[in-house]
Amino acid sequence: MPIVHVNVWKGFSSEAKKKVIAGITNVFTELGIPAEAVEIVIHEVPMENWGVGGEQASKRLKHAKIP
Repeated sequence: MPIVHVNVWKGFSSEAKKKVIAGITNVFTELGIPAEAVEIVIHEVPMENWGVGGEQASKRLKHAKIP
């Protein structure tokens, strides 16, 4: 049974999470794995705990829109 961990910034919308879960599940079902066997865990990480280009994402990407 595949277990997929997805890291996103805190504040990821419920709708975006649904799309990620459905999309990842579809990839595995296309490989012949039953949807019921696929597990996805979404981890929300605060932007200040995420580094991009040597800086905190909260500072570097101040105006980034979180889906």
